[in-house]
Parts: sequence; C-alpha cells; structure tokens
Amino acid sequence: MAFELPDLPYAYDALQPYMSKETLEFHHDKHHNAYVETGNKLLAGSGLEGKSLEEVVIGSYGKNQALFNNAGQHFNHIHFWKWMKPNGGGAVPGSLEAKIKEDLGGVEKFKEDFIEAGKGQFGSGWAWLALKNGKLEVMKTPNGENPLVHGATPLLGVDVWEHSYYIDYRNRRPDYLKAFIENLVNWEYVEELYSKAK
Repeated sequence: MAFELPDLPYAYDALQPYMSKETLEFHHDKHHNAYVETGNKLLAGSGLEGKSLEEVVIGSYGKNQALFNNAGQHFNHIHFWKWMKPNGGGAVPGSLEAKIKEDLGGVEKFKEDFIEAGKGQFGSGWAWLALKNGKLEVMKTPNGENPLVHGATPLLGVDVWEHSYYIDYRNRRPDYLKAFIENLVNWEYVEELYSKAK
C-alpha cells in the first residue's frame, strides 16, 4: 500500500492569521510530499510492503531508521492537518473534557503542560496528547517519533519542526504553540480519536 499525500481538509489560506497560506504551501506541498515520496522508495524491499501505515511505523522503529523517519512523519502529518481547522480552539467536548480533568488536572493545566512540552522539545519534534493504558498523558518526542512506538495512541499532536512555524513566527515557538492550542485545534477530531481509542 503506497503512501499518498492527502489533500488539505481546508483552503491554504483558511487558517490565517495563525498559520499562513505560505506556511501551508511549503509544509504540505513540499515537506509532507517529500516524506511520502521518500517513504515510498524506502518501503520497496523493506519487508513491510502491504502493511498499514501504523504497522510500517511500528515495524520500522529501531530497525530501519530512514523508513521510520519518513513513515512516522507521514503518519504525523496526515493527522496534523486534521488536528487543525478554521475557527478552531474553543471548548473541549464534554467526554474528553471530563477525562482531561480527571487525568491532567483540567483543560487550562493541560494547555499549559502541552505548550511546555512543545517549548521543551529540544530541536525538531512534536508535543502530544496521548492515551496510554487508559490514561491521558502529555508527551514530547524527537524528530518524527510519535506515541505509537511508546505503546500509546496519539489524540492531538503539534509539529515543532521549524518549518511548521518559522515563516509566520520566526523563532517565537511559544507564540506558535499558544496560537495552535487557542485558535487552531479541531477538538471534534481529537474527540473522535479518543472515542475510537477508549
């Protein structure tokens, strides 16, 4: 099953002013597309052909670094586009809000910890809200790594590679993270993933 670049679920200018058309054009059309094209080349002859993307990510982790890097980033970005929407942010849906309160001390505390995870990820990587052993956790991972390889299900992730924010925010990663969590998150999609993962 070859990797395919998905279309963005909104127009390139739909996330402005928090994420520019130029950022999405570069990030989706160039960066994500490169993971897809390189991943497809590396998948050939890997022994993981025909597996689901999740199986390729888990199966290549620690064994085939180049394939893992590209498959992991392809997986992360497929969800990243859906984790954002125009007029995002706002209230967290009820069942998820209750779980965040129970496991993470409430929505505001979760937001602070999520932003801190993104700020504290040295170099490139991601910050996550994930479900592990029935409990919500805030995590951070380097490069293209994600919660799947740590036995957890990613529910929300933010890309802190510089290409995801440098055009709009330059070196102000905290401002990007705050804009993401307050104005871009598609909580309905996060809740949908949570319902499936429960």
